[in-house]
Amino acid sequence: MSASIRFFARRILPLIADIEVRGDVSKLPTGGYMLASNHLGRLDSLVVYYVIDNDDLIHPLTDKYKKNFFARIVAWWLRVTWLKRGQADTKAMREFITRLKNGGVMVIAPEGTRSKTASLLKAEPGAIYIASMANVGIIPVALTGTEDADVKSRLKRFQKLKITISTGSEVYFPPDIKSVKGVERDALLQNSIDEVMCRIAALLPERYRGYYKDAPRTLDLLNQKDRA
Repeated sequence: MSASIRFFARRILPLIADIEVRGDVSKLPTGGYMLASNHLGRLDSLVVYYVIDNDDLIHPLTDKYKKNFFARIVAWWLRVTWLKRGQADTKAMREFITRLKNGGVMVIAPEGTRSKTASLLKAEPGAIYIASMANVGIIPVALTGTEDADVKSRLKRFQKLKITISTGSEVYFPPDIKSVKGVERDALLQNSIDEVMCRIAALLPERYRGYYKDAPRTLDLLNQKDRA
C-alpha cells in the first residue's frame, strides 16, 4: 500500500505541481520519529510521501470524517488510524506509541485541524505526549502551496501547483513527562509543543506564521537564521 502511495506522490504529483524541497532530507532517520507540520489542506498527507521512504507511516485522523465516503476511501488508502473526537483515545494512543517504538514515522499536524486562513493556529500538546512516551524525536516540517482553495483554483485553470516542503535541521526531543503531574505537566506539554510550532513558524514565510508570528522563540530563531 505504501509503495503505491509513494509511486503516486513521486510520479503523479510532479505532473501537477512544482515541488521544492528545502533541507537535506537524506539526513532524516530511517524510522522511529515524528514529523510535525502545519496543516493547510487535504493534499498535505500525500505530499509527505514525496520525501519519506518509510513503509510504516502513521496517520491519525478524527472520526468525524467517517461519515464522508470519499474520506473513508482516502483513509483506507493512507491506512489512517481513527481518533475519537473530543476525548482521550487511549487505544489509538497505545497504537501510535507502539508503532513509533517499532520504527514507524508518525505524521501529525499539532494544530488539530486545517487552518482556514493558511496561517498557524495555536497547537494542542498531544503530539508531545505521544513522542515523549515513545521516546522519539520530532522533526518540524513547513508546507506551503497545499491550501485547498489554492489547489482547487490552480487546477481549475490548468496551472501547476507551487509546493514547498521545508524541514528543520535539528530534531527536537521532548522532555520526559513521566515524573511530572497535573498543572506542571500541562505547562510542560504546552511549552514543548509551542517550541515545535515556533520552529515550524521560522521555516515559513511571514504570512503563514499566524499565532506564532510574534512569539519570542520564533523571532529568536529567525534572528539566528539571519546571522547564519
